[in-house]
Amino acid sequence: MIIFQEVIDAIIMTLGVGFIFMDAFKNRPSDVLDINSYTAGFNWKDLWFASLVVAPAIILHEAAHKFVALGFGMSAVFHASYFFLALGVVLKLMNFGFIFFVPGYVSIIGAGTHLEFTLIAFAGPLIHALFWVVSTIILKTQKLNRKKTHFLILTKRINGFLFILNMLPIPGIDGFSVYSHLWNVFF
Repeated sequence: MIIFQEVIDAIIMTLGVGFIFMDAFKNRPSDVLDINSYTAGFNWKDLWFASLVVAPAIILHEAAHKFVALGFGMSAVFHASYFFLALGVVLKLMNFGFIFFVPGYVSIIGAGTHLEFTLIAFAGPLIHALFWVVSTIILKTQKLNRKKTHFLILTKRINGFLFILNMLPIPGIDGFSVYSHLWNVFF
C-alpha cells in the first residue's frame, strides 16, 4: 500500500511541477517563432515537456534519499508535499516571477550515525550534480538536433540551479543537513 501511495504521489508531483514550469520550459527553442504556440489556452505539449525536464531530477533526488536511507537499514517513505505543490500552483496562476517550493520529501525513521545522515542528505543533491555533468558532457561531445539540444540545455540549467540551491546551508534544505551532520562527524 505504501508503494502504491508513493507512485500516486510521484505522478501528482510530476504533473504539478510540470504545470508550474510549463511556461518557463516550452517545447521549442526560444529562437523559433511558432505562431500556433501563442494561442490562448492550455498547451499539453508544454506540460509534458516541462515534466520531462524537471520531474526526473526531482523524483530521482527523493529516490536517492530514500534508497540510501533504506541501505542503512532505516525506514524511508516518499511523499508529495501537497501544501507546497498547491502553493506553487497558486503562485504560478498569480504570475509570480519566482516560485520557490518543495514538491516532495522523504520521511526517514531510524537511528544512524552522523556520517550516514550526511550521505542520506547529500544523495539527493548528488543526483542534480550528475544530471548537470552528464548533460554538459553530452552537449559538448554529441551532435544533436535542436529539440534534443534545447532539452539538454534546460536539464543542465535546472539541475545546476537545484544542486546549488540544495547545498545552501539553510534549515529545511539538504545542504543544512549535509553540513550540520558533517560538522558532527569531525567535531
